[in-house]
Amino acid sequence: MLVVRQNFPDRRVLDIPGEILKGLSAAGFASRLQPGARVAIGVGSRGIANLATIVRAVVDYWTNQGMRPAIFPAMGSHGAATAQGQADVLAHYGIDAATMGCPVVSSLEVVSLGRSEQGIETFMDRGAFESDGVMLVNRVKWHTDFAGRLESGLFKMMAIGLGKFAGAQRYHTYGVRRGLEKVIRDVGRQVLTSGKILGGLAILEDAYHNTARLEAVPIETMERREEELLELVKSWAGRIPAEELDLLIVDEIGKNISGAGMDTKAINRSIFVEYNPFPNAARIRRIFARDLSGLTYNNAVGVGLADVVTDRLVNRVDWGATYINSLTASTPMAIRTPIHFPSDRECIERISTTVGKFDQAEVTMGWIRNTMELARLALSENLLPEIRRNPELEILGRPQELEFDADGNLRSPF
Repeated sequence: MLVVRQNFPDRRVLDIPGEILKGLSAAGFASRLQPGARVAIGVGSRGIANLATIVRAVVDYWTNQGMRPAIFPAMGSHGAATAQGQADVLAHYGIDAATMGCPVVSSLEVVSLGRSEQGIETFMDRGAFESDGVMLVNRVKWHTDFAGRLESGLFKMMAIGLGKFAGAQRYHTYGVRRGLEKVIRDVGRQVLTSGKILGGLAILEDAYHNTARLEAVPIETMERREEELLELVKSWAGRIPAEELDLLIVDEIGKNISGAGMDTKAINRSIFVEYNPFPNAARIRRIFARDLSGLTYNNAVGVGLADVVTDRLVNRVDWGATYINSLTASTPMAIRTPIHFPSDRECIERISTTVGKFDQAEVTMGWIRNTMELARLALSENLLPEIRRNPELEILGRPQELEFDADGNLRSPF
């Protein structure tokens, strides 16, 4: 294997609090409220870079404007769909009352906002509804379940996040037949009619998973502006730099990495376990997922996208949390248990015989830590001609044999 680096443009924001203060001040969100007003700040469950720093800067902005901010988990079925579980998810990211300087209020109780234009009953977290105004903090990026002009971001948080477990179940059910993008737009528009939304902070990340843009988005332009930001961030996306791989090794999968455990548009496998549906991504024949991320709370959504996994991954799974999340999203196929073996060595040896090659030296392999970190990866030496043709790739050191420990498990270069 050759460890290589992809040299993406570095777009990181150097002064995150300063950029947020400048953006929120220019947007004038505070002018919508009287001093002393209660502001509910919705925060989600994704592994967003610098999330605690970003949220604290938002809290400080509202506090300095003379308001009373409080944070709430804007999540559907994450955290095993319990109030404490969702508070724990935020705490794991460093977001709690002590670090944020304001209360964190977690509840699954919702209020109805009536029916949308398309007839969908719409819900909002009760605590958020009873505040004087709601601000959304979320990353804008592509969605793992569908492709459209509006995917994952502020509108999705207004629907799935603010709707909590009750809303998430309902919206995903409608999404099976109508398409999730249409449902998110429809429900988001209904939430905006409540008059409770003050605006949103859109977070964009570059291919290195750096915070690359922080933009205050007013409600008047939110739908159109989010479409523009999504198009921009898609143009920044990293990819696995190969035309085809017989086997992709993934060290960890998890909800903190992607809503589908693995970014479907990186591994080229749909949430419905369709192989290679995305024409601009590497064609990958087999996927070996080694373990769960430490930040996924043993939620194994996405395990069904792999072809083979280890026994240790299967033994760690919290099936209760996994079932709740998968069934709420109407994606039971994504949690089917793949074949599994005791060691990494056995997983690789067994699955490599299924790619249509008799000579194992011809099997092409890629190896990543997870689908969110694609700047540094390993590729098999038989891909050297392709690596040399790619000006964005830099080879780091000499080729190394796959190294296993005494239990037959890989020593990861990551």
